[in-house]
Amino acid sequence: MINFVKCGIYRSLNSSIRLISTVPLQKQVPIPAENSLTDTFGRHHTYLRISLTERCNLRCQYCMPEEGVILSQKPNLLTTNEIIKISELFVKQGVNKIRLTGGEPTIRKDLVEIIGKLKSLTGLETVAMTTNGLTLTRQLVALQKAGLDVLNISLDTLKADKYEKITRRNGWKRAMMGIDLALQLGYSPVKINCVIMKDLNDSELLDFVDLTKDKDIDVRFIEYMPFMGNKWNENKMVSYKQMLDEIKSVYSGFYPIDNGLNDTSKAWKVPGYKGHVGFITSMSDHFCNSCNRLRLTADGNLKVCLFGNTEISLRDALRAKCSENDLMALIGAAVKRKKKQHADKPAIPKQRFSFPLMSKHFSHLYGPTVTANSRNIRLYSTENTSKTNLTHVNQQGKATMVDIIEKPVTVRTAKARAIVKVGRKITKLISENAVKKGDVLSIAQISGIIGAKKTSEIIPLCHNINLSKIKVTAALNEEEEEVQLLSEIQCEGRTGVEMESLVAVSVAALTIYDMCKAVSRDIVITDVCLVSKTGGSSENFVKEEVKLRDYDHRPITRLTPFVGSM
Repeated sequence: MINFVKCGIYRSLNSSIRLISTVPLQKQVPIPAENSLTDTFGRHHTYLRISLTERCNLRCQYCMPEEGVILSQKPNLLTTNEIIKISELFVKQGVNKIRLTGGEPTIRKDLVEIIGKLKSLTGLETVAMTTNGLTLTRQLVALQKAGLDVLNISLDTLKADKYEKITRRNGWKRAMMGIDLALQLGYSPVKINCVIMKDLNDSELLDFVDLTKDKDIDVRFIEYMPFMGNKWNENKMVSYKQMLDEIKSVYSGFYPIDNGLNDTSKAWKVPGYKGHVGFITSMSDHFCNSCNRLRLTADGNLKVCLFGNTEISLRDALRAKCSENDLMALIGAAVKRKKKQHADKPAIPKQRFSFPLMSKHFSHLYGPTVTANSRNIRLYSTENTSKTNLTHVNQQGKATMVDIIEKPVTVRTAKARAIVKVGRKITKLISENAVKKGDVLSIAQISGIIGAKKTSEIIPLCHNINLSKIKVTAALNEEEEEVQLLSEIQCEGRTGVEMESLVAVSVAALTIYDMCKAVSRDIVITDVCLVSKTGGSSENFVKEEVKLRDYDHRPITRLTPFVGSM
Protein backbone atom coordinates (compact mmCIF):
# COMPACT_ATOMS: atom_id res chain seq x y z
CA MET A 1 0.00 0.00 0.00
CA ILE A 2 1.21 3.48 -0.83
CA ASN A 3 0.86 5.98 2.00
CA PHE A 4 -2.75 7.08 1.59
CA VAL A 5 -2.41 10.55 3.14
CA LYS A 6 1.16 11.63 2.55
CA CYS A 7 1.41 10.14 -0.91
CA GLY A 8 -2.09 11.02 -2.07
CA ILE A 9 -3.26 7.44 -2.80
CA TYR A 10 -5.66 5.33 -0.80
CA ARG A 11 -5.98 1.99 -2.48
CA SER A 12 -4.22 -1.31 -2.68
CA LEU A 13 -2.43 -1.59 -5.98
CA ASN A 14 -3.66 -5.13 -6.38
CA SER A 15 -7.00 -4.48 -4.73
CA SER A 16 -10.59 -4.65 -5.91
CA ILE A 17 -12.46 -1.50 -6.81
CA ARG A 18 -16.21 -1.55 -6.87
CA LEU A 19 -17.78 1.33 -8.77
CA ILE A 20 -20.72 2.82 -6.91
CA SER A 21 -23.06 5.68 -7.74
CA THR A 22 -25.50 7.55 -5.51
CA VAL A 23 -27.80 8.61 -8.36
CA PRO A 24 -31.49 7.98 -7.59
CA LEU A 25 -32.11 5.08 -9.94
CA GLN A 26 -35.81 5.74 -10.50
CA LYS A 27 -34.95 9.12 -11.99
CA GLN A 28 -33.37 10.01 -15.27
CA VAL A 29 -29.60 10.29 -15.21
CA PRO A 30 -28.63 13.99 -15.57
CA ILE A 31 -26.20 15.05 -18.26
CA PRO A 32 -23.14 16.72 -16.67
CA ALA A 33 -22.90 20.48 -17.15
CA GLU A 34 -20.10 21.51 -19.45
CA ASN A 35 -16.98 23.11 -17.99
CA SER A 36 -18.15 22.46 -14.45
CA LEU A 37 -16.56 20.53 -11.62
CA THR A 38 -19.40 21.34 -9.23
CA ASP A 39 -21.07 18.34 -7.63
CA THR A 40 -24.72 17.97 -6.65
CA PHE A 41 -23.96 19.42 -3.19
CA GLY A 42 -22.61 22.70 -4.58
CA ARG A 43 -18.92 21.94 -3.99
CA HIS A 44 -16.75 23.35 -6.77
CA HIS A 45 -13.50 21.45 -7.18
CA THR A 46 -10.43 23.59 -7.75
CA TYR A 47 -7.70 21.27 -6.42
CA LEU A 48 -6.31 18.21 -8.22
CA ARG A 49 -3.82 15.78 -6.68
CA ILE A 50 -1.83 13.76 -9.23
CA SER A 51 0.08 10.63 -8.28
CA LEU A 52 3.11 10.49 -10.58
CA THR A 53 4.25 7.01 -9.58
CA GLU A 54 3.33 4.03 -7.44
CA ARG A 55 6.97 3.49 -6.45
CA CYS A 56 8.51 4.64 -3.19
CA ASN A 57 12.07 4.53 -1.82
CA LEU A 58 10.78 3.91 1.72
CA ARG A 59 8.87 0.96 3.19
CA CYS A 60 6.98 2.58 6.06
CA GLN A 61 5.56 -0.20 8.17
CA TYR A 62 2.15 1.48 8.54
CA CYS A 63 2.00 1.99 4.79
CA MET A 64 3.21 -1.10 2.94
CA PRO A 65 4.83 -4.49 3.54
CA GLU A 66 8.62 -4.73 3.71
CA GLU A 67 8.81 -6.46 0.33
CA GLY A 68 6.78 -3.69 -1.31
CA VAL A 69 3.59 -4.04 -3.33
CA ILE A 70 2.66 -5.24 -6.80
CA LEU A 71 3.22 -2.32 -9.16
CA SER A 72 1.44 -1.47 -12.39
CA GLN A 73 3.34 -2.18 -15.60
CA LYS A 74 5.05 0.92 -17.00
CA PRO A 75 2.85 1.08 -20.15
CA ASN A 76 -0.17 1.36 -17.85
CA LEU A 77 1.14 4.52 -16.19
CA LEU A 78 0.41 7.99 -17.51
CA THR A 79 3.05 9.49 -19.77
CA THR A 80 4.29 13.05 -19.36
CA ASN A 81 2.10 14.30 -22.20
CA GLU A 82 -0.96 12.46 -20.85
CA ILE A 83 -0.46 14.04 -17.43
CA ILE A 84 -0.29 17.51 -18.98
CA LYS A 85 -3.27 16.88 -21.28
CA ILE A 86 -5.48 15.66 -18.44
CA SER A 87 -4.29 18.52 -16.20
CA GLU A 88 -5.19 21.01 -18.92
CA LEU A 89 -8.74 19.63 -19.03
CA PHE A 90 -9.13 20.17 -15.29
CA VAL A 91 -7.62 23.66 -15.41
CA LYS A 92 -10.06 24.62 -18.18
CA GLN A 93 -12.85 23.63 -15.79
CA GLY A 94 -11.63 25.72 -12.87
CA VAL A 95 -8.82 23.79 -11.16
CA ASN A 96 -6.22 26.35 -10.00
CA LYS A 97 -4.04 24.15 -7.79
CA ILE A 98 -2.31 20.86 -8.62
CA ARG A 99 -0.35 18.80 -6.10
CA LEU A 100 2.10 16.14 -7.28
CA THR A 101 2.27 13.03 -5.09
CA GLY A 102 3.20 9.36 -5.36
CA GLY A 103 4.41 6.90 -4.14
CA GLU A 104 7.39 9.20 -4.03
CA PRO A 105 7.15 11.77 -6.86
CA THR A 106 10.89 12.59 -6.90
CA ILE A 107 11.53 9.07 -8.23
CA ARG A 108 10.00 10.13 -11.53
CA LYS A 109 12.78 11.18 -13.92
CA ASP A 110 10.64 13.71 -15.80
CA LEU A 111 9.53 15.55 -12.65
CA VAL A 112 11.21 18.85 -13.58
CA GLU A 113 9.68 18.70 -17.07
CA ILE A 114 6.22 17.97 -15.66
CA ILE A 115 6.39 20.93 -13.26
CA GLY A 116 7.60 23.26 -16.01
CA LYS A 117 4.78 22.26 -18.36
CA LEU A 118 2.16 22.53 -15.63
CA LYS A 119 3.31 26.07 -14.82
CA SER A 120 2.72 27.03 -18.45
CA LEU A 121 -1.00 26.21 -18.20
CA THR A 122 -3.06 29.39 -18.23
CA GLY A 123 -5.23 29.58 -15.11
CA LEU A 124 -3.14 27.27 -12.94
CA GLU A 125 -1.97 29.30 -9.95
CA THR A 126 -0.18 26.78 -7.75
CA VAL A 127 1.94 23.67 -8.31
CA ALA A 128 2.66 21.85 -5.04
CA MET A 129 4.43 18.59 -4.19
CA THR A 130 4.39 16.12 -1.31
CA THR A 131 7.66 14.19 -0.83
CA ASN A 132 9.61 12.26 1.79
CA GLY A 133 12.48 14.68 1.16
CA LEU A 134 15.25 12.12 0.68
CA THR A 135 16.47 13.52 -2.65
CA LEU A 136 15.67 17.21 -2.18
CA THR A 137 19.30 18.23 -1.66
CA ARG A 138 19.96 17.12 -5.25
CA GLN A 139 16.71 18.17 -6.88
CA LEU A 140 15.03 21.07 -5.10
CA VAL A 141 16.93 23.91 -6.79
CA ALA A 142 15.91 22.61 -10.22
CA LEU A 143 12.35 21.99 -9.07
CA GLN A 144 12.06 25.52 -7.75
CA LYS A 145 13.39 26.96 -11.01
CA ALA A 146 10.83 24.89 -12.92
CA GLY A 147 8.09 26.56 -10.88
CA LEU A 148 7.38 24.45 -7.78
CA ASP A 149 5.39 26.78 -5.50
CA VAL A 150 4.55 24.77 -2.38
CA LEU A 151 6.39 21.93 -0.65
CA ASN A 152 5.13 19.36 1.85
CA ILE A 153 7.68 16.99 3.42
CA SER A 154 6.58 13.82 5.19
CA LEU A 155 8.34 13.19 8.50
CA ASP A 156 6.90 11.01 11.28
CA THR A 157 9.69 11.26 13.83
CA LEU A 158 12.55 13.52 14.91
CA LYS A 159 14.65 10.55 16.02
CA ALA A 160 17.01 8.81 13.59
CA ASP A 161 16.68 5.33 15.10
CA LYS A 162 12.89 5.51 15.17
CA TYR A 163 12.88 6.80 11.56
CA GLU A 164 14.70 3.68 10.45
CA LYS A 165 12.29 1.50 12.41
CA ILE A 166 9.25 3.18 10.84
CA THR A 167 10.52 3.41 7.27
CA ARG A 168 12.81 0.33 7.20
CA ARG A 169 15.36 2.62 5.55
CA ASN A 170 18.20 4.83 6.69
CA GLY A 171 17.31 8.35 5.54
CA TRP A 172 16.50 10.60 8.49
CA LYS A 173 19.51 12.90 7.98
CA ARG A 174 18.71 13.39 4.31
CA ALA A 175 15.09 14.23 5.14
CA MET A 176 16.20 16.83 7.71
CA MET A 177 18.69 18.31 5.23
CA GLY A 178 15.86 18.57 2.68
CA ILE A 179 13.79 20.57 5.18
CA ASP A 180 16.70 22.91 5.89
CA LEU A 181 17.32 23.47 2.17
CA ALA A 182 13.64 24.24 1.55
CA LEU A 183 13.79 26.91 4.29
CA GLN A 184 16.98 28.36 2.80
CA LEU A 185 15.38 28.58 -0.65
CA GLY A 186 12.53 30.61 0.79
CA TYR A 187 9.59 28.21 0.88
CA SER A 188 7.19 29.83 3.32
CA PRO A 189 6.05 27.91 5.15
CA VAL A 190 7.68 24.52 4.72
CA LYS A 191 4.90 22.08 5.54
CA ILE A 192 5.72 18.91 7.47
CA ASN A 193 3.18 16.07 7.36
CA CYS A 194 3.26 13.84 10.43
CA VAL A 195 0.92 10.88 10.94
CA ILE A 196 0.54 10.45 14.70
CA MET A 197 0.15 6.89 16.00
CA LYS A 198 -0.27 5.75 19.56
CA ASP A 199 2.77 4.05 21.09
CA LEU A 200 4.90 4.89 18.06
CA ASN A 201 5.43 8.65 17.80
CA ASP A 202 2.71 10.24 19.92
CA SER A 203 5.38 10.99 22.56
CA GLU A 204 7.00 13.42 20.09
CA LEU A 205 4.03 15.81 19.75
CA LEU A 206 5.69 18.55 21.79
CA ASP A 207 9.03 18.06 20.01
CA PHE A 208 7.35 18.77 16.71
CA VAL A 209 5.62 21.84 18.15
CA ASP A 210 9.03 23.13 19.25
CA LEU A 211 10.16 22.99 15.60
CA THR A 212 7.88 25.96 14.92
CA LYS A 213 9.59 28.21 17.46
CA ASP A 214 12.31 29.72 15.26
CA LYS A 215 11.52 28.26 11.83
CA ASP A 216 8.84 29.08 9.28
CA ILE A 217 7.40 25.58 9.49
CA ASP A 218 3.81 24.39 9.43
CA VAL A 219 3.68 21.04 11.27
CA ARG A 220 0.51 19.23 10.27
CA PHE A 221 -0.51 16.39 12.59
CA ILE A 222 -2.59 13.83 10.68
CA GLU A 223 -5.00 11.50 12.41
CA TYR A 224 -4.06 7.93 11.62
CA MET A 225 -6.64 6.37 9.31
CA PRO A 226 -6.82 2.61 9.80
CA PHE A 227 -7.27 0.39 6.78
CA MET A 228 -6.84 -3.29 6.04
CA GLY A 229 -3.32 -4.39 5.22
CA ASN A 230 -1.27 -1.92 7.23
CA LYS A 231 -1.09 -4.18 10.32
CA TRP A 232 -2.55 -1.50 12.59
CA ASN A 233 -5.95 -1.07 14.14
CA GLU A 234 -8.25 1.66 15.37
CA ASN A 235 -6.60 1.68 18.79
CA LYS A 236 -3.53 3.22 17.16
CA MET A 237 -5.39 6.42 16.32
CA VAL A 238 -4.70 9.56 18.38
CA SER A 239 -7.61 11.95 17.96
CA TYR A 240 -7.48 15.68 17.35
CA LYS A 241 -8.88 16.35 20.83
CA GLN A 242 -6.28 14.13 22.49
CA MET A 243 -3.44 15.88 20.65
CA LEU A 244 -4.87 19.30 21.42
CA ASP A 245 -5.28 18.53 25.13
CA GLU A 246 -1.68 17.36 25.42
CA ILE A 247 -0.26 20.43 23.70
CA LYS A 248 -2.46 22.80 25.73
CA SER A 249 -1.27 21.16 28.95
CA VAL A 250 2.20 22.59 28.20
CA TYR A 251 1.37 25.63 26.06
CA SER A 252 -1.60 27.18 27.83
CA GLY A 253 -1.72 30.05 25.33
CA PHE A 254 -2.01 27.74 22.34
CA TYR A 255 -4.70 29.36 20.20
CA PRO A 256 -6.52 28.73 16.88
CA ILE A 257 -5.94 30.96 13.86
CA ASP A 258 -8.07 31.56 10.78
CA ASN A 259 -8.35 28.85 8.15
CA GLY A 260 -9.05 29.18 4.44
CA LEU A 261 -12.43 28.20 3.00
CA ASN A 262 -11.25 24.80 1.74
CA ASP A 263 -8.42 24.11 4.19
CA THR A 264 -8.27 20.56 5.50
CA SER A 265 -5.94 21.55 8.34
CA LYS A 266 -7.20 23.23 11.50
CA ALA A 267 -4.50 25.80 12.24
CA TRP A 268 -3.16 26.65 15.71
CA LYS A 269 -0.22 28.65 17.01
CA VAL A 270 1.97 29.00 20.07
CA PRO A 271 2.18 32.72 20.98
CA GLY A 272 5.46 34.21 19.78
CA TYR A 273 6.47 31.20 17.68
CA LYS A 274 7.42 31.82 14.05
CA GLY A 275 5.65 28.81 12.56
CA HIS A 276 2.34 27.20 13.37
CA VAL A 277 0.67 23.82 13.88
CA GLY A 278 -2.21 22.20 12.05
CA PHE A 279 -4.44 19.18 12.57
CA ILE A 280 -5.93 17.10 9.76
CA THR A 281 -8.96 15.47 11.37
CA SER A 282 -10.06 12.99 8.72
CA MET A 283 -11.44 10.54 11.27
CA SER A 284 -12.76 12.54 14.24
CA ASP A 285 -14.08 15.62 12.42
CA HIS A 286 -14.27 15.22 8.67
CA PHE A 287 -14.25 18.23 6.33
CA CYS A 288 -16.38 16.78 3.54
CA ASN A 289 -18.70 19.80 3.34
CA SER A 290 -15.90 22.00 2.02
CA CYS A 291 -13.97 19.36 0.07
CA ASN A 292 -12.68 20.74 -3.25
CA ARG A 293 -10.22 17.94 -4.04
CA LEU A 294 -10.03 15.40 -6.83
CA ARG A 295 -7.36 12.72 -7.26
CA LEU A 296 -5.69 11.19 -10.29
CA THR A 297 -3.81 7.93 -9.75
CA ALA A 298 -0.53 7.09 -11.47
CA ASP A 299 -2.33 4.75 -13.86
CA GLY A 300 -4.81 7.44 -14.85
CA ASN A 301 -7.85 6.71 -12.70
CA LEU A 302 -9.91 9.61 -11.37
CA LYS A 303 -11.00 9.34 -7.72
CA VAL A 304 -13.49 11.95 -6.55
CA CYS A 305 -13.10 10.96 -2.88
CA LEU A 306 -10.11 9.64 -0.93
CA PHE A 307 -12.36 7.14 0.85
CA GLY A 308 -14.42 6.25 -2.21
CA ASN A 309 -14.16 3.01 -4.17
CA THR A 310 -15.11 4.48 -7.53
CA GLU A 311 -12.32 5.00 -10.05
CA ILE A 312 -12.83 6.17 -13.63
CA SER A 313 -10.00 5.58 -16.10
CA LEU A 314 -9.21 8.82 -17.92
CA ARG A 315 -6.11 7.12 -19.31
CA ASP A 316 -8.12 4.58 -21.29
CA ALA A 317 -10.56 7.20 -22.54
CA LEU A 318 -7.67 9.43 -23.62
CA ARG A 319 -5.86 6.59 -25.39
CA ALA A 320 -9.12 5.61 -27.10
CA LYS A 321 -9.04 9.06 -28.76
CA CYS A 322 -12.01 10.51 -26.91
CA SER A 323 -12.59 14.12 -27.83
CA GLU A 324 -11.97 16.88 -25.32
CA ASN A 325 -15.72 17.36 -24.89
CA ASP A 326 -16.22 13.65 -24.24
CA LEU A 327 -13.42 13.63 -21.67
CA MET A 328 -14.93 16.63 -19.92
CA ALA A 329 -18.33 14.91 -19.92
CA LEU A 330 -16.71 11.84 -18.37
CA ILE A 331 -15.06 13.93 -15.65
CA GLY A 332 -18.25 15.89 -15.04
CA ALA A 333 -20.29 12.71 -14.67
CA ALA A 334 -17.84 11.40 -12.06
CA VAL A 335 -17.92 14.64 -10.07
CA LYS A 336 -21.72 14.71 -10.16
CA ARG A 337 -21.72 11.33 -8.44
CA LYS A 338 -19.52 12.34 -5.54
CA LYS A 339 -21.13 11.49 -2.23
CA LYS A 340 -22.01 14.05 0.41
CA GLN A 341 -19.41 12.63 2.79
CA HIS A 342 -17.18 9.61 3.22
CA ALA A 343 -17.98 6.72 5.51
CA ASP A 344 -16.60 6.58 9.06
CA LYS A 345 -14.29 3.80 7.94
CA PRO A 346 -12.96 3.36 4.43
CA ALA A 347 -14.29 0.35 2.59
CA ILE A 348 -11.54 -2.05 1.59
CA PRO A 349 -11.67 -3.17 -2.01
CA LYS A 350 -10.39 -6.55 -3.18
CA GLN A 351 -9.88 -6.13 -6.89
CA ARG A 352 -9.71 -3.11 -9.16
CA PHE A 353 -11.76 -2.60 -12.28
CA SER A 354 -11.28 0.14 -14.85
CA PHE A 355 -14.16 2.35 -15.91
CA PRO A 356 -15.82 0.40 -18.74
CA LEU A 357 -15.78 3.37 -21.16
CA MET A 358 -12.52 2.09 -22.61
CA SER A 359 -11.13 1.08 -25.94
CA LYS A 360 -11.36 -2.62 -25.06
CA HIS A 361 -15.12 -2.26 -24.52
CA PHE A 362 -16.10 0.49 -26.95
CA SER A 363 -13.36 0.45 -29.58
CA HIS A 364 -16.03 0.47 -32.27
CA LEU A 365 -17.11 3.92 -31.07
CA TYR A 366 -13.75 5.57 -31.59
CA GLY A 367 -13.11 6.08 -35.27
CA PRO A 368 -10.97 8.67 -37.10
CA THR A 369 -11.38 12.21 -35.84
CA VAL A 370 -13.90 14.21 -37.85
CA THR A 371 -12.69 17.64 -38.86
CA ALA A 372 -14.78 20.77 -38.52
CA ASN A 373 -15.13 21.05 -42.31
CA SER A 374 -16.25 17.47 -42.73
CA ARG A 375 -19.05 17.98 -40.26
CA ASN A 376 -20.78 20.26 -42.75
CA ILE A 377 -21.16 17.31 -45.10
CA ARG A 378 -24.44 15.53 -44.42
CA LEU A 379 -24.93 11.89 -45.24
CA TYR A 380 -28.52 11.31 -44.34
CA SER A 381 -31.56 10.96 -46.56
CA THR A 382 -35.24 11.50 -46.04
CA GLU A 383 -38.08 9.66 -47.72
CA ASN A 384 -38.40 9.96 -51.51
CA THR A 385 -41.38 12.05 -52.54
CA SER A 386 -42.62 9.27 -54.78
CA LYS A 387 -42.50 6.88 -51.82
CA THR A 388 -41.75 4.07 -54.27
CA ASN A 389 -37.94 4.07 -54.59
CA LEU A 390 -35.21 3.33 -52.08
CA THR A 391 -33.40 6.60 -51.47
CA HIS A 392 -29.99 4.97 -50.97
CA VAL A 393 -30.04 3.04 -54.27
CA ASN A 394 -29.20 4.64 -57.64
CA GLN A 395 -30.71 3.81 -61.02
CA GLN A 396 -28.18 1.03 -61.51
CA GLY A 397 -29.22 -0.58 -58.23
CA LYS A 398 -26.00 0.38 -56.43
CA ALA A 399 -25.84 1.75 -52.90
CA THR A 400 -25.30 5.50 -52.88
CA MET A 401 -25.63 8.55 -50.71
CA VAL A 402 -28.43 11.02 -51.21
CA ASP A 403 -27.52 14.47 -52.52
CA ILE A 404 -29.14 16.90 -50.10
CA ILE A 405 -27.44 20.11 -51.20
CA GLU A 406 -30.72 21.56 -52.50
CA LYS A 407 -32.63 20.90 -49.28
CA PRO A 408 -33.35 23.85 -46.97
CA VAL A 409 -31.59 24.23 -43.62
CA THR A 410 -34.11 23.82 -40.80
CA VAL A 411 -34.18 22.75 -37.17
CA ARG A 412 -34.62 18.96 -36.99
CA THR A 413 -35.37 16.89 -33.89
CA ALA A 414 -35.84 13.21 -33.24
CA LYS A 415 -36.61 11.06 -30.22
CA ALA A 416 -36.08 7.32 -29.92
CA ARG A 417 -36.46 4.74 -27.19
CA ALA A 418 -35.36 1.24 -26.27
CA ILE A 419 -36.06 -1.15 -23.44
CA VAL A 420 -33.59 -3.60 -21.95
CA LYS A 421 -35.21 -6.48 -20.07
CA VAL A 422 -32.60 -7.41 -17.46
CA GLY A 423 -34.45 -9.69 -15.06
CA ARG A 424 -34.76 -9.72 -11.30
CA LYS A 425 -31.12 -10.37 -10.33
CA ILE A 426 -29.61 -7.62 -12.48
CA THR A 427 -32.40 -5.21 -11.49
CA LYS A 428 -31.46 -5.72 -7.86
CA LEU A 429 -27.75 -5.18 -8.57
CA ILE A 430 -28.41 -1.98 -10.50
CA SER A 431 -30.75 -0.66 -7.81
CA GLU A 432 -28.05 -1.29 -5.20
CA ASN A 433 -25.27 0.11 -7.42
CA ALA A 434 -23.47 -3.21 -7.08
CA VAL A 435 -22.64 -4.14 -10.67
CA LYS A 436 -18.88 -4.65 -10.57
CA LYS A 437 -18.19 -3.02 -13.92
CA GLY A 438 -19.61 0.29 -12.78
CA ASP A 439 -22.57 2.62 -12.67
CA VAL A 440 -24.72 1.00 -15.37
CA LEU A 441 -27.13 3.87 -15.99
CA SER A 442 -24.64 6.70 -16.23
CA ILE A 443 -22.18 4.72 -18.36
CA ALA A 444 -25.00 3.73 -20.73
CA GLN A 445 -25.95 7.39 -20.96
CA ILE A 446 -22.42 8.49 -21.86
CA SER A 447 -21.93 5.68 -24.40
CA GLY A 448 -25.25 6.62 -26.01
CA ILE A 449 -24.06 10.22 -26.39
CA ILE A 450 -20.84 9.02 -28.01
CA GLY A 451 -22.80 6.63 -30.23
CA ALA A 452 -24.96 9.49 -31.53
CA LYS A 453 -21.83 11.44 -32.43
CA LYS A 454 -20.36 8.43 -34.24
CA THR A 455 -23.47 7.49 -36.26
CA SER A 456 -21.95 8.22 -39.67
CA GLU A 457 -19.02 5.94 -38.82
CA ILE A 458 -21.33 3.08 -37.79
CA ILE A 459 -24.05 3.39 -40.47
CA PRO A 460 -22.27 3.41 -43.87
CA LEU A 461 -24.64 5.63 -45.88
CA CYS A 462 -25.17 8.32 -43.27
CA HIS A 463 -23.51 11.70 -43.70
CA ASN A 464 -21.82 13.55 -40.87
CA ILE A 465 -23.74 16.35 -39.23
CA ASN A 466 -23.32 19.01 -36.57
CA LEU A 467 -25.52 18.04 -33.63
CA SER A 468 -26.67 20.94 -31.47
CA LYS A 469 -28.26 18.82 -28.73
CA ILE A 470 -27.75 15.26 -27.51
CA LYS A 471 -29.66 14.00 -24.51
CA VAL A 472 -29.71 10.37 -23.47
CA THR A 473 -31.52 9.33 -20.32
CA ALA A 474 -31.76 6.01 -18.54
CA ALA A 475 -34.12 4.90 -15.79
CA LEU A 476 -34.57 1.63 -13.95
CA ASN A 477 -38.11 0.28 -13.71
CA GLU A 478 -37.81 -2.16 -10.83
CA GLU A 479 -41.40 -3.38 -11.13
CA GLU A 480 -40.96 -4.39 -14.78
CA GLU A 481 -37.30 -5.44 -14.24
CA GLU A 482 -36.12 -3.34 -17.16
CA VAL A 483 -34.04 -0.29 -18.05
CA GLN A 484 -35.85 2.32 -20.12
CA LEU A 485 -33.73 4.39 -22.52
CA LEU A 486 -34.73 7.60 -24.27
CA SER A 487 -32.71 9.79 -26.63
CA GLU A 488 -33.45 13.28 -27.89
CA ILE A 489 -31.30 14.67 -30.71
CA GLN A 490 -31.43 18.06 -32.41
CA CYS A 491 -29.56 19.73 -35.25
CA GLU A 492 -29.85 22.64 -37.64
CA GLY A 493 -29.23 21.18 -41.06
CA ARG A 494 -30.54 19.85 -44.36
CA THR A 495 -31.83 16.53 -43.04
CA GLY A 496 -33.13 14.87 -39.91
CA VAL A 497 -31.51 13.04 -37.04
CA GLU A 498 -33.59 9.88 -36.76
CA MET A 499 -30.59 7.61 -37.19
CA GLU A 500 -28.54 9.46 -34.58
CA SER A 501 -31.37 9.08 -32.09
CA LEU A 502 -31.83 5.38 -32.84
CA VAL A 503 -28.10 4.69 -32.66
CA ALA A 504 -27.90 6.47 -29.29
CA VAL A 505 -30.43 4.18 -27.58
CA SER A 506 -29.07 1.10 -29.37
CA VAL A 507 -25.49 1.71 -28.21
CA ALA A 508 -26.73 2.51 -24.69
CA ALA A 509 -28.69 -0.76 -24.67
CA LEU A 510 -25.70 -2.77 -25.87
CA THR A 511 -23.59 -1.12 -23.18
CA ILE A 512 -26.02 -2.34 -20.52
CA TYR A 513 -25.79 -5.85 -21.99
CA ASP A 514 -21.97 -5.70 -21.96
CA MET A 515 -21.82 -4.54 -18.35
CA CYS A 516 -24.33 -7.09 -17.05
CA LYS A 517 -23.69 -10.18 -19.16
CA ALA A 518 -21.38 -11.68 -16.53
CA VAL A 519 -24.40 -11.87 -14.21
CA SER A 520 -26.80 -13.25 -16.79
CA ARG A 521 -26.99 -13.52 -20.58
CA ASP A 522 -30.76 -13.77 -20.44
CA ILE A 523 -31.03 -10.07 -21.33
CA VAL A 524 -33.43 -8.92 -24.06
CA ILE A 525 -33.11 -5.65 -25.95
CA THR A 526 -36.54 -4.74 -27.27
CA ASP A 527 -38.82 -1.96 -28.51
CA VAL A 528 -36.07 0.01 -30.28
CA CYS A 529 -38.11 2.56 -32.18
CA LEU A 530 -38.45 6.15 -33.30
CA VAL A 531 -40.81 8.02 -30.99
CA SER A 532 -41.06 11.28 -32.94
CA LYS A 533 -39.39 13.53 -35.49
CA THR A 534 -39.91 17.15 -36.52
CA GLY A 535 -38.51 19.47 -39.20
CA GLY A 536 -37.73 18.97 -42.86
CA SER A 537 -39.88 18.75 -45.96
CA SER A 538 -41.55 15.50 -44.93
CA GLU A 539 -44.37 15.67 -42.43
CA ASN A 540 -43.68 15.40 -38.72
CA PHE A 541 -43.99 11.99 -37.12
CA VAL A 542 -45.28 10.90 -33.73
CA LYS A 543 -45.46 7.19 -32.98
CA GLU A 544 -48.99 6.09 -32.29
CA GLU A 545 -49.16 4.07 -29.12
CA VAL A 546 -51.05 0.79 -29.44
CA LYS A 547 -53.90 0.61 -26.97
CA LEU A 548 -55.30 -2.82 -26.07
CA ARG A 549 -59.04 -3.13 -25.61
CA ASP A 550 -60.32 -4.61 -22.43
CA TYR A 551 -61.45 -8.23 -22.67
CA ASP A 552 -63.26 -10.85 -20.65
CA HIS A 553 -60.86 -12.09 -17.98
CA ARG A 554 -63.13 -14.95 -16.81
CA PRO A 555 -61.65 -18.45 -17.27
CA ILE A 556 -63.22 -20.89 -19.74
CA THR A 557 -65.04 -23.54 -17.73
CA ARG A 558 -66.90 -25.53 -20.42
CA LEU A 559 -65.43 -28.92 -21.22
CA THR A 560 -66.92 -29.12 -24.76
CA PRO A 561 -67.09 -26.49 -27.52
CA PHE A 562 -70.29 -24.45 -27.53
CA VAL A 563 -71.87 -23.05 -30.67
CA GLY A 564 -74.76 -20.66 -30.58
CA SER A 565 -75.86 -17.52 -28.80
CA MET A 566 -74.79 -16.94 -25.24
